[in-house]
Amino acid sequence: MISIDGVTDKSVLLIDDEEEILFLLKTVLQKEGFQQVYKATTGEEGIRLADQFKPDVIVLDIMLPDMDGYNVCKRIRESNFVPIIFLSAKSDDIDKLLGLGIGGDDYVTKPFSPKEVAFRVKAQLRRQQQYVVNHDQEDSNVSFGDIEVNRKLGEVKKAGRLVELRAKEYQLLTYLIKHPNQILSKQTICEKVWGEDYFGFDNTIMVHIRHLREKLEDNPSKPNYIKTVKGLGYKLLIPRGTYEA
Repeated sequence: MISIDGVTDKSVLLIDDEEEILFLLKTVLQKEGFQQVYKATTGEEGIRLADQFKPDVIVLDIMLPDMDGYNVCKRIRESNFVPIIFLSAKSDDIDKLLGLGIGGDDYVTKPFSPKEVAFRVKAQLRRQQQYVVNHDQEDSNVSFGDIEVNRKLGEVKKAGRLVELRAKEYQLLTYLIKHPNQILSKQTICEKVWGEDYFGFDNTIMVHIRHLREKLEDNPSKPNYIKTVKGLGYKLLIPRGTYEA
């Protein structure tokens, strides 16, 4: 938990092949109260440390010597919903959207201020903490049609089979579940799920909606649950009498 003065017992994993950046980030994070800061200089080492230490936030460089950060993110996302902040020398919107689209939670371009990265790490922890608080206040099980969501375990099943969702896909689904049969604008979804202004996120939201449909719908091109309301946004259509909270 983050205190008012910024001291935290949470851990951070830094994955970057530049020792100077690792040193600066670790120094600033420790000054901000993070006592557990792990370092990795390759993608494979980062994946191993992520699995070993289960950090609360990962700061991940895109350009690594053995594999790019996008693939590292995909590998980590197979078993971990930890917030991931990308670091990159690329400032193009397409690179940012790609990073966010595959499961990243934030994106910082080089050169950057180490204190800005520390601020963004804390921001991710605050969002995560608030999500847990809200999550614990909700009923743990929701089912509609052949979809079952266990919010205590963070599990989603379709027809009894476990569905693997990435962190943002899961958060998007639970947000839709909290507002069944309501039209939700892309701007609202972006603000509530990503905690960001809508500008530049249109494609990211569409990608996540498409992925949810591919994993949950019998026919993703003709969805029964996640509907597009042209010009307005999306809504999770749940027939009356099938929703159990």
